[in-house]
Amino acid sequence: MERFTKFFSEITREMRKVSWPKRGELTRYTITVLATVVFFSLFFGLLDSGISKLIRLILE
Repeated sequence: MERFTKFFSEITREMRKVSWPKRGELTRYTITVLATVVFFSLFFGLLDSGISKLIRLILE
């Protein structure tokens, strides 16, 4: 039981050292990630659609 207590106290101590982002930073990072995901989803969706149409044209 003592090992668990020591483990969690060390976790608590280390978590206090973490530099957590401020609210504005977190919002900016979240928007950046979401915009990147949307961009690449659209890009690869269009690329896939184009390649599919090209393959259909070749096979017909």
